[in-house]
Amino acid sequence: MTGSGRIRAVLFGSAAIFGLVSSAVPAHAQSSLGTVSVDSRPVAQPMPVAGEGTIQAVEVQGSQRIEADTIKAYMGLKEGDRYSPDAVDRGIKALFATGLFADVAIGFQNDRMLVKVTENPIINRVAFEGNKRIEDKALQGEVQLKARQVYTRTKVQEDVKRILDVYRRSGRFAVTVEPKVIQLEQNRLDLVFEINEGPSTYVRRIDFVGNKRYSDSALREVVATREERWYRFFSSVDTYDPDRTTYDRELLRRYYLRNGYSDFRVVSSVAELTPDRTGFFMTFTVEEGERYKFGDLSVEVKIPDVKPEDLTPSIKAVSGDWYNADLVENTVQAITDRVGALGYAFVDVRPRVKRDKANKIVNIVFDVQEGPKVFVERIDISGNMRTLDRVIRRELQLVEGDAFNSAKLRRSRDKIRNLGYFEKVDVTNVPSETAPDRTVVQVDVREKSTGELSFGVGWSSSDGALFDVTLRERNLLGRGQDIRLKATVAQRKSEIDLSFTEPYFLDRPLAAGVDLFARDRDYQKTSSYNLKDTGATLRMGFNYDENWRQTVRYTISQSEVSDVKSTASRFVKQREGESLLSMVGQTIAYDRRDNVIEPTDGYIVRLSTDAAGVGGDEKFVRATLDAAHYTPLFDETVLMLQTSFGAIQGMGDDVMFIRNYQLGGENLRGFRNGGASPRDKETGDVLGGKWLGTVTAEVRFPLGLPEELGISGKAFSDAGVIGKPDGVVDSEINFSSALRASAGVGLVWKSPMGPVSIDLAQPLIKENFDKDEIFRFNFGTQF
Repeated sequence: MTGSGRIRAVLFGSAAIFGLVSSAVPAHAQSSLGTVSVDSRPVAQPMPVAGEGTIQAVEVQGSQRIEADTIKAYMGLKEGDRYSPDAVDRGIKALFATGLFADVAIGFQNDRMLVKVTENPIINRVAFEGNKRIEDKALQGEVQLKARQVYTRTKVQEDVKRILDVYRRSGRFAVTVEPKVIQLEQNRLDLVFEINEGPSTYVRRIDFVGNKRYSDSALREVVATREERWYRFFSSVDTYDPDRTTYDRELLRRYYLRNGYSDFRVVSSVAELTPDRTGFFMTFTVEEGERYKFGDLSVEVKIPDVKPEDLTPSIKAVSGDWYNADLVENTVQAITDRVGALGYAFVDVRPRVKRDKANKIVNIVFDVQEGPKVFVERIDISGNMRTLDRVIRRELQLVEGDAFNSAKLRRSRDKIRNLGYFEKVDVTNVPSETAPDRTVVQVDVREKSTGELSFGVGWSSSDGALFDVTLRERNLLGRGQDIRLKATVAQRKSEIDLSFTEPYFLDRPLAAGVDLFARDRDYQKTSSYNLKDTGATLRMGFNYDENWRQTVRYTISQSEVSDVKSTASRFVKQREGESLLSMVGQTIAYDRRDNVIEPTDGYIVRLSTDAAGVGGDEKFVRATLDAAHYTPLFDETVLMLQTSFGAIQGMGDDVMFIRNYQLGGENLRGFRNGGASPRDKETGDVLGGKWLGTVTAEVRFPLGLPEELGISGKAFSDAGVIGKPDGVVDSEINFSSALRASAGVGLVWKSPMGPVSIDLAQPLIKENFDKDEIFRFNFGTQF
């Protein structure tokens, strides 16, 4: 091949590239902005070329905005250079690589090089049409082409893909984007993205294959993705998101590993798009494996001066309990912290797991040895548009300069996810480019909506018809603060509550907050008076570890007993008027439940104490101890055993009857609210008692109905005893501290608008002056 033939091939190659890019945008199109015409300049024809020689002169033709010297510099050829087919080939590629030119042609005539260029136009403005669900501002932040930048068809197609990705993340997979240009004078143009959003693409159904221990409905509560429901119009959790699906796989894995299934794995997760592109059917295929318990747990140490017995107390798991991967990780962290406190910053704790499949136990040896000396050089956080960096950083277990620890890195990821502010959280580390003993921690997040607005309507046996509205922001101004305003209006009560929580008070893990409240309750039906409470509570809570949590509080409130009937009990009449309550209190809880909302296994023990009399009119001490234990039986059947005991004692003065305990209603079904409490013998007004003890046994079970209905059954038995109030004699009240008991059945419906509970109960042991209630219905809705 001669020199000219080779250059001609290069020129044809450039023309082919130009033709391919041109095909990305239609030659003619219509827009609401006017007729659109895409620049379709003819490709320059190859010019005569010579073989090899010396360039005597370079002439640039066709340039408008770009200086000829600049073009020569880009090309890398100038007067006096030797030219050759390879040099010309490199020059053409270099000019195209700048992205400034739509076409380039190079030719030679008598050692004089001619360079003909066609410049790409300049963008005058970028506009979007047809977008309703996503605002222009959000789309402008995604596309890379901006006003006054050079237009290229390659970048246009990249921006089309970016816009499609934005819509797909919001659940619209039927969207189409058509880029159009409007030619202007001086080689400028307007770029318009015409968008047809199409219908939302929701997740119609989530199925699980291979699950035996947990039902589909139970596992649907584990994953973050939800099935399409009409009432989820404020949320995007029922739209398909590939990143969320990856997170769902991790949630399933963690859930099974917490509950004894150490061999569990997610085989696959498939999302099938319907032919009309309006819905997804998601299927998770899992292998549960056997359920294991902890066997022998021990520590081996390969660090001088550190003995295994020094680290054994750091083991969080207990032999005989169900295997829990979280406890294994917590043990790794505890041992790392303990060894670090002994002066060893670089520790590598590796749990060696040995499964005994015959006995279904897991024996674990925690191998402790010195690890490589790697330090955290810096922490990079990206993706947080609204949330402040410090809100994320305070959840990290590592800071710049720390010895790197992979267990702390995983814990940091989990803590950031548990904030609930982000749809996606990736926490990784990469080697530093500056030193081999340095690493860079990268935190990449994608935010989600944290504001909530809900309305509620319903009816309950105690309050009658009700309406409530709740406004909440869980990440106020991106600072991680939680603020909530709730107002309720019902037949027999009205209240408004404003609460604010700062989760890191004084930059420490102390959840400090304040609650302001104003409540007006109608007790005319049971005790012939109304009660108004207006006040505030200051509180602070903190965790000792994963299970222990304590909250301290101070409450001040003004209470008013008003609208007392003329026929009311004298004990009610003598308390008519206002009283000031100033009270300090605390609650400490030990929680080992598997789920705080719908527990199926584990237990919780809680002790609350209060003391009134730091100022104010009322002086008393009060303590309440309650506990609950949950045991899975079979086929989603769960047994709950619950007990509670409380007592109140006045200090110098009698306890006001409004502070007394009541027996009946929620704590003793089959009886009215306060129906088994002491009452005035003449008027029947409920006075309550100074102490109370209750016990409940309840079994919840499936009814064989379609899981999608969310209806389950329950059978229960309640029992309780109560003491008499202060300042009364037996002849004035109907009172008995004898045992009361009831039994019944009911339905629980997780309706689209909130939980519905229906109870049918029959008193088994009661006194003749007690007030029973066979049917109890509670309906509280959120929509």
